[in-house]
Amino acid sequence: MTKAERAAHIVTRLEELYPETPIPLDHSDPYTLLVAVLLSAQCTDERVNKITPALFNRADTPEKMSLVPVDEIREIIKPCGLSPRKSVAISELSKILVEKYGGIVPEDIEALEALPGVGHKTASVVMSQAFGVPAFPVDTHIHRLAQRWKMTNGKNVVQTEKDLKRAFPEELWNKLHLQIIFYGREHCTARGCDGTVCPLCIEMFPERKRAVRTKK
Repeated sequence: MTKAERAAHIVTRLEELYPETPIPLDHSDPYTLLVAVLLSAQCTDERVNKITPALFNRADTPEKMSLVPVDEIREIIKPCGLSPRKSVAISELSKILVEKYGGIVPEDIEALEALPGVGHKTASVVMSQAFGVPAFPVDTHIHRLAQRWKMTNGKNVVQTEKDLKRAFPEELWNKLHLQIIFYGREHCTARGCDGTVCPLCIEMFPERKRAVRTKK
């Protein structure tokens, strides 16, 4: 298959497998999504979803969160890991949202990236899932699969995002990035597939014998 043929095959197969793409992180608005995505760094979505009810019961708006002591935030989110850094980020970004944006999460990726603890991937997720703006957030699942499927040269997540945006139509980005995540978790896992085991890897590379080594 050519790269274009692989792209078309990926879209077709993932649409068959995952016609519906519910957002993995529980949230009620852009702010709670932003906080949940920030918490998901080096933490599973499942664990985040167990922690956020208590956090959002305490404070579910920037105004309320900005008044919560950092130590209290840290204690609630401790099971997620990196709680000292994440708690400070949640507190500081909440205060900035109140002071600079009237308590509203800005619908602007550069403004989001300027918030404490919010990197490009987190900002892209919020733009995509909260505001419906086309984006292709690349997490470890997508980066790994894009390499196994030869959709990128795999040097880094920045290059992978650029390559995937070129390979797939913009109108598919928001749904497709979730479909790839779902597929990566279910079929093409870090340990369960090495580029030669899962259905899509076999279908697109039937002659492949060697394992694909993921480049970070």
